[in-house]
Amino acid sequence: MTNPLAWFRRLRHADAWIFGTMLFSASLSLLASFVLSVDAIRLAKNPNLELSCNINAVISCGTVAESWQAQLFGFPNAFLGLIAEPVVITIAVAGLCGVRFPRGFMFAAQLVYTLGVIFAYWLFYQAVVNIGALCPWCLVITVSTTLVFATLTHVNIRDDNLYLPAGVQRAAARFIDADYDVVVVTIWLLVLALIIVSKYGAALFGG
Repeated sequence: MTNPLAWFRRLRHADAWIFGTMLFSASLSLLASFVLSVDAIRLAKNPNLELSCNINAVISCGTVAESWQAQLFGFPNAFLGLIAEPVVITIAVAGLCGVRFPRGFMFAAQLVYTLGVIFAYWLFYQAVVNIGALCPWCLVITVSTTLVFATLTHVNIRDDNLYLPAGVQRAAARFIDADYDVVVVTIWLLVLALIIVSKYGAALFGG
């Protein structure tokens, strides 16, 4: 009889699972970026527009979109997702087809996406602490970029694309092989949910 744990470990280390998860997550982030970009253009035309995701005082895309943080670089932040996610989708599709990009390219992708994840969490912090409202599509991007980052890092450590010192590379590979990265990401996302519930509580579901 097959050991379920061993089966799962083989599955999550397979290219189909890694790049499939990357493709799904990046596509979800691209969809959210597209919706937010469209909403930003609509709000620019009509500042009084009521968006469909303005559910209550806490869950309100409009409140977030009208903040200065939503256009940090002088244009809607969602435009960055429209640029970055297609690159990740290309990597994922190519990976599913057995293609391997040069080490330097994958290292650059890791650096750029790391900056993207840091930016996504800066926006999450701003939404929770300073803006006082949450955008459902922004939360989708926060979660999906976390998953993309995790899978991209998995691939780059496995394939030794990060130019790490030999000892660090071996330790990182052992960490991935032992599935500790799954534990870290799971705890991380649970902490995010706990932060949101602790901050807003019943107000999340208020009218």
